[in-house]
Amino acid sequence: MNAPSQRTRRDRALLIVNTGAGKGKSTAAFGMMLRAWARDYRIGVYQFVKSGKWDIGEKRAAEALGGITWESMGDGWTWTSRDLDSSADLAREGWAEVKRRLADHAHDFLLLDEFTYPMTFGWVDTSEVIETLRSRPGFQHVVITGRDAPGELLANADLVTEMTKVKHPFDDGIRGQRGIEW
Repeated sequence: MNAPSQRTRRDRALLIVNTGAGKGKSTAAFGMMLRAWARDYRIGVYQFVKSGKWDIGEKRAAEALGGITWESMGDGWTWTSRDLDSSADLAREGWAEVKRRLADHAHDFLLLDEFTYPMTFGWVDTSEVIETLRSRPGFQHVVITGRDAPGELLANADLVTEMTKVKHPFDDGIRGQRGIEW
């Protein structure tokens, strides 16, 4: 495992949230991940909805770059789930893994993709998430994405961006496309 990259006096570990109904929450987070990779950060990506069976373009790019831990901790979208109790268990197991990685300072940059959903659904306790992130050791940027981020999370974040949909191809019946949506 690589050693943590050097920090300057101005560096401060941030909690960043990308939320809202518009497209681009994860896309923006993956852009930050790419910049972090270019600065030799140790990176962990933890996806809380997407299944490991999905062929995700960002994951392919991460594999090509190398040195990025990638965990898919979900079983698909809730509206297609056959067993929401199992989905909730996967989210709790995923959060337990992230807590272990935070505690052992395995990463300098953690992307918790679509992590707002387990909090919003009550599968993971938002107050515990905030306390864990407040007390994380060392230097670890954490980026959380997903719609409907809890207000308590937003209040405790250092940077919050809300994506607003103005127009989307879905509105005209155009399905998601490889290279654009995933």
